[in-house]
Amino acid sequence: MSPAPAAVRRRSAAAAVVLVLALAPFVLGPYAIGTLSRILVFALLAVSVNLLTGLTGLPTLGQSAYFGVGAYAAAIVATRLTAIGLLQLLIAAGVSALVAVVTGWLAVRARGVVFLMLTLAIGEIAYSAAVNWKSLTNGTDGVSGIPPVVPLPGMPALALDGLVYFYVLAVFLLLFAAVSRLGSTPFALALRGIRDNEPRMRAIGYPTRSYALTAYCGAGALAGAAGALWVSVQRFVSPGDAGFEIAALALLAVVIGGSGSLWGACAGAALVWLTRDYLGNLEAVAGRGPLLLGLLFVFAVYALPRGLAGVRLPPRPARPVRPMDEGTT
Repeated sequence: MSPAPAAVRRRSAAAAVVLVLALAPFVLGPYAIGTLSRILVFALLAVSVNLLTGLTGLPTLGQSAYFGVGAYAAAIVATRLTAIGLLQLLIAAGVSALVAVVTGWLAVRARGVVFLMLTLAIGEIAYSAAVNWKSLTNGTDGVSGIPPVVPLPGMPALALDGLVYFYVLAVFLLLFAAVSRLGSTPFALALRGIRDNEPRMRAIGYPTRSYALTAYCGAGALAGAAGALWVSVQRFVSPGDAGFEIAALALLAVVIGGSGSLWGACAGAALVWLTRDYLGNLEAVAGRGPLLLGLLFVFAVYALPRGLAGVRLPPRPARPVRPMDEGTT
């Protein structure tokens, strides 16, 4: 039995996007490639926000905390232990997941606005720790002098922007595919049930708080991995990387892209990043990036209530069947 036309179109579109991303370094300059690498990292952070906001129904402003924890963990590993990217990713994701266990144990006991405010407080605590824990984070000066990443043992260091981009793209695709596979598991179905009707899920025997905490820790680990990639691209990390602005932009990307859609979160992340760092730097609107983001958000709320993922192209008109096209019975 052949797959449905919609599934074929989705796979074809995904293959086309991957092909365009793979060919980008051959046609774009170093600045554009660096920007594309940052967009991929930010898209991965938006996917982690979507795991909570879209899949579990827990809107969060605290993912920048785990993003910052992962970034600092990777930076410390890179400067004091090894430049191997795989170890940086694993350690960053593990440390972020551990911090998410400690903080999420309290956060997942709340829902709605209370949960949102708790995650905001967690983000502010992480930012304050990055500023004041100078022996580990170097305070507001940040951690610099990070060596170029070495993806795997035995490979050369990636000093060129294009090579770093390919490394970021490979990790992004692997993690995105893993999260996509998660969406069809019974665990993901249980999370959707918690999002839609938690009292009923609890009544039929599901430990909803444990499920929410597991999703919270998984999202924290994913944000930590994104933080490690951020260090590989920037080779610098500062308290601002764990600040409120990053958390707000990630949540904005999910809202604009469409809550619950993985590709929508990535598209929203790209749109938010380009609006802030490209359109906001044009001469006609220089210095007005936040204003453009605000207008973009208002437009999305009124014109795209379901986000970019809710946009549906008109169906192709059916081709009339001619007598010569009909088969014989």
